[in-house]
Amino acid sequence: MQQEQVGKSLITRHQTITSAESLTAGLFVATLAEVSGISAALPGAFVTYAAAAKTKLVGVPAELITQYGVVSDQVAQAMAKGAQAKLTTDWAISFTGVAGPDALEGHPAGTVYIGVATPSGQTMAQKYQFSGDRQAVREASVAAGFDWLADLLAKESSID
Repeated sequence: MQQEQVGKSLITRHQTITSAESLTAGLFVATLAEVSGISAALPGAFVTYAAAAKTKLVGVPAELITQYGVVSDQVAQAMAKGAQAKLTTDWAISFTGVAGPDALEGHPAGTVYIGVATPSGQTMAQKYQFSGDRQAVREASVAAGFDWLADLLAKESSID
């Protein structure tokens, strides 16, 4: 995984990050915390497993959840944007989806949306479909999140 690259890049740039995690239940932030010196870039994070926690902790509008469901592009983006706003970080990443083994909201196990809020104010989300058991889906989600962040950080540094 690219947590070392992402962590060191954030530290070097003096940028901060937070996460809002549902199905990953803190696995992203726990993995990022393995990077030495990460406290300079990581003020805290959110585990928003239940829909009510998404609303209460990171401000995802309940109407958005009702309209699109928690397993959606819209909720992933709102989670990232809300977490970024709550802790005033440069970056935020969110994870929402179905770890399994059962489907949720009509989505099969392994369906995951990852959201990212960037320093420029852009918010985006990507859909993934992973296979394997619950832990494999959670680990694949975190790996995909680090890969995406590494790409975004590399693109941002080529713009600077």
